[in-house]
Amino acid sequence: MVNIYGQSNNFKVTLDAGHGGKDNGAQYFGNKEKDLTLAVTLKVGQLLEQNPNVSLIYTRKTDEFIELRERAKMANRANSNLFISIHCNANRNSSGNGSETYVMGMSRANMNLEVSKTENSVIFLEDNYEKTYKGFDPNNPGTLIGLQIVQESNLASSIDLATRIQNNFSNSIVIKSRGIKQEPLWVLDATTMPGVLIEIGFISNQIDESILESEEGQNNIAKAIANAIISYKDEYFGDVGAATSGEKP
Repeated sequence: MVNIYGQSNNFKVTLDAGHGGKDNGAQYFGNKEKDLTLAVTLKVGQLLEQNPNVSLIYTRKTDEFIELRERAKMANRANSNLFISIHCNANRNSSGNGSETYVMGMSRANMNLEVSKTENSVIFLEDNYEKTYKGFDPNNPGTLIGLQIVQESNLASSIDLATRIQNNFSNSIVIKSRGIKQEPLWVLDATTMPGVLIEIGFISNQIDESILESEEGQNNIAKAIANAIISYKDEYFGDVGAATSGEKP
């Protein structure tokens, strides 16, 4: 089931195709990053849509410019279970190649906590918030301790998901895995759920680029990502089936 804002009891995944519109991202060999990220993101979505217990939120499904803060807000408003941002890497040194998956840098954990506090404060504007949120108070020190625990749990969950993604890349795709990295990336800091930013390959490397622009390459990348998401969902939130009709990447 696919909902614009994930209004269901399903496992909710926000898919974020990097760049778009006036923001082309990196450009090499006649390809624009915004086009490749959108193509792969839509393919990931098509695979996840085969699972009836998964709801999807897309930050964009066309070539449009979406501000970083709005991408995060869309995921937060939907109360998504996961945030997946898809990008292509680039380097002036054309020999650089491979896929990487990023998680939130530890140095920004406090900032993410502040975002959580701000986003949660809106509950006071809702009717019957005391009943709905059972006394949750963002201004209560005890609540803040709970939020810190949530943030630490989010990082652990993000690393778990990133590991599954990179393992799938290693096992099934010609594009090599460069592993998992932690960086203070704003879009991950601003989301209040586990999330990863995936660099699916180097658009500046001719070998990677040939895979990124091909239908077969995009399908393989999408399967690796979708199956990692479903594997994560099955283990922690219940079995919803395989993303590719039982196939493993």
